[in-house]
Amino acid sequence: MSRRDRIRRTELATGSEKGYRAMSAPELRRELDVLSSAFEAFKAQNLKLNMARGKPSSEQLDLSAGLLDALPSTADLHDSAGTDLRNYGGLLGIPEARELFAQILEVSSAQVMVGNNSSLNLMYDTVSRSMSRGVRGFKPWSRLDYVKFLCPAPGYDRHFAVSASFGIANIAIDMGPEGPDMEMVEHYVNTDPFVKGIWCVPRYSNPTGVTYSEETVRRFAALHPAAGDFRIFWDNAYAVHDLVPGQGDTLPSLAQACEDAGNPDIWYMFASTSKITFSGAGISALASSEDNLAEIADQVGLMTIGPDKINQARHLAFLRDMDGVRAHMARHAALLAPRFRVVLETFERELKDLGIAVWTRPGGGYFISFDGLPGTARRTVALAREAGVVLTDAGATYPYGLDHCDTNIRIAPSYPSVDELLTASELFCICARIAALETLLSNPGILTNVSCLMV
Repeated sequence: MSRRDRIRRTELATGSEKGYRAMSAPELRRELDVLSSAFEAFKAQNLKLNMARGKPSSEQLDLSAGLLDALPSTADLHDSAGTDLRNYGGLLGIPEARELFAQILEVSSAQVMVGNNSSLNLMYDTVSRSMSRGVRGFKPWSRLDYVKFLCPAPGYDRHFAVSASFGIANIAIDMGPEGPDMEMVEHYVNTDPFVKGIWCVPRYSNPTGVTYSEETVRRFAALHPAAGDFRIFWDNAYAVHDLVPGQGDTLPSLAQACEDAGNPDIWYMFASTSKITFSGAGISALASSEDNLAEIADQVGLMTIGPDKINQARHLAFLRDMDGVRAHMARHAALLAPRFRVVLETFERELKDLGIAVWTRPGGGYFISFDGLPGTARRTVALAREAGVVLTDAGATYPYGLDHCDTNIRIAPSYPSVDELLTASELFCICARIAALETLLSNPGILTNVSCLMV
């Protein structure tokens, strides 16, 4: 059993003497009967609510309506270097956009390439180029017998899907309160030459909301990879996404830490405006050392002559600078914070003293990570779906969709309205309680058994 699972089982048992564990079997059955009736009442409402993915709400998208008017037909469409943005060229993006992302990512603008709307596209392409062309003179990954990626879990399912789609072996790494289990990371990276990368969401991680600690960042920078072409895939998707403006988590600079540790080329960094402006019409960035970026530009130059520079200019006209970004994100926070609050308050009210679940209370990002009793996540999600609330599939936050303990569920509060979230959260709690009661009745020792079947 992993360290994370030992912690999780201990947390679930805390306070449970006054919860379901203190009930007799007849009392548990009566509780189940009451909740089953409440569940049927929810089903009768014919709900159609979706908490499956972290999509911005329509209200959030409306915040960026001015983006459409930010660049009039009379605008001077030249960047500070004199490049005509309507024409070919500008492979690395316009200078002003590179500078803005440099400030967001805490790197130099010379280390930044600005692309089109999707950072996931940049990540996929980076893996693809590594497979076909190799990294800095090393053999292309496709010509190796094995390629492995480390996957902090619970984590971002699309990351895991990218590496798996290339036949790369995904290895789950435990997530803790300060980030990935660095003992596991160091063991794999420093001893196995087939480990070529690790996926990271370092600030407000998807889905746990954890921000990597200074010690974690330092240990990443100090890695001694057995593979010379190992790279950290640092997806800083929530770099400016605080729920309380000015009171967000602090993430140390990976680029500076790597430079200080003598590992200047070990990192790739990614970000986008997907949850800042329009999700489907933003701009994105890939950052790395200047030597890495030179190789990337050489390879990408065969695929495209340049990105959509006019959209980059449009974003600059709308956001202007980092002060503008911060002001814009404060408006996002005003819409997101009440959504997170209603979910967390419902969990506290309905589940806190039952000893059947634990959940995160993030300071930013887009998700809440929920852990129920072993063997209950799939049942909880299925019940919610039956009653009209769609959740992310249980297990999706683990490589290959395999949460062997069947405990973790990712909650995405951003898209529904506050009223819809209140309904959905109340229903979710009923589903989690029903799943827990069914498990307790079939396995009375589940709360005192700190082991979990791992295969």
